[in-house]
Parts: sequence; structure tokens; C-alpha cells
Amino acid sequence: MRPSNRAPDQLRVVTLETGVNRHAEGSCLVSFGHTKVLVTATVEESLPGWLRGKGQGWVTAEYGMLPRATHTRGRREAAAGKQSGRTQEIQRLIGRSLRAVVDLKALGERQVVLDCDVLQADGGTRTAAITGAWVALASALQHLRDEGVMTVDPMLDQVAAVSCGVCADVPVLDLDYEEDSSAEADSNFVLTGAGDIVEIQATGEKRGFTRPEFDRLFQLAETGCADLFALQRAALGR
Repeated sequence: MRPSNRAPDQLRVVTLETGVNRHAEGSCLVSFGHTKVLVTATVEESLPGWLRGKGQGWVTAEYGMLPRATHTRGRREAAAGKQSGRTQEIQRLIGRSLRAVVDLKALGERQVVLDCDVLQADGGTRTAAITGAWVALASALQHLRDEGVMTVDPMLDQVAAVSCGVCADVPVLDLDYEEDSSAEADSNFVLTGAGDIVEIQATGEKRGFTRPEFDRLFQLAETGCADLFALQRAALGR
């Protein structure tokens, strides 16, 4: 039995609450069990210099953890004067994941910035951020259409992410911190609604893992993301 008393193929309780920031064009408070991430989507009518005049938009992300998101207080990266390598890697992953399902030409010459702030961490913060960021982005694009700024929806598909791992020789879905810290193998899957792969991060932590174990992790991820896609649609009233 898992420490959380979940079945191997069972997600934590996942909630996606929209409209949690009255100022942002789109927002979502996403919870995967005790992991909680606030995502806001900001539409900017400007682009990075290297994209100006190219007839397309851009979607990017920033990620950070609040000082008491974990058991002990972490120093704000702004106070340290630089971002950690982990932070940079995660926010690039979030940006790539969202751009994979957006028609940047249909977006027009504007940028959407997704700010992902981890309020509380209990494993899977990057996967929660990606799943919630899609909802925040979809809300922001709907806002633009409601305001008459856009007539076409640039969103091509859904995207969600979930972690899987091998714990005590058993492949399991959606690791919390206790499992993640002791797993023999750890992976993150980013998948689209159509079933395409955006990114897979898989690592043997204490040993190598077999092809059958990987295939089972992939199956678990597909099942988990199917549930997440349904929750995303429900959050948007679709």
C-alpha cells in the first residue's frame, strides 16, 4: 500500500479553481493533494525584440517557490540575485509545454506570460504548474475573444502533465514528496489531448528501470492525463 493509501493508478485529489485573481486575464489555483500552485496569465501587447514583425505571438512562463512552500524556509531567489538552475529548467519546460498546443500565428503579435507560484510543495510542482497553466491560458484567450480582441481561438489542444515512478518495485501514478524522495525511478510525462508526447523526463534514481516498467509508467501517465483533461474542461465549463 502506498503511504497515501492510494491505488497504484490513482491520482491525488486534484482541483482546478479559475478566476482566483481579479486583475489577471486568466488564473487558476491548482492543487494536486497538498501541492498547490497559483498560475496567472498576463496578456501583453508587446513581444521580445527578436520576434517583432514576424507576425506571430509568444507564450512564456516564470516559475518560483514561495519561502515556506516546503518544510523549511527557502530564501527568495530575488534576494539571492539569480535563479537556480532548477527554476530555469522548470519554467522553460512549462513554456515549451504550452507553446506545443498554441497556434502562435493565430495569437497575433502579443505575448502571454504564465506566472507559476508554488504556494505549497508536496511533490509534482512542475506537473501541477503545467496542468493549471493550460487552464489559466485558456481563460486568458477566452477573455480576449470576449473583449473582441480576437475572433479565432489559438488553442489547438489541451496539455497536461503528471509524474509517475517506481516505488518498492511497483509503478505508481502521481508521486507525492514521500514517494518521490524514495522512488527507484522517477518520471514526468507531458501529453496533449490528442495523445501526442510533448516531453518525457525519466530517471533511474536508485537503479535502472526496465522497458516493461517504463511501458507501465507510460500507461499510467496516459490514464492520469485523461482524468486531468476532463478536470480542465470542467473547470472551464466545457
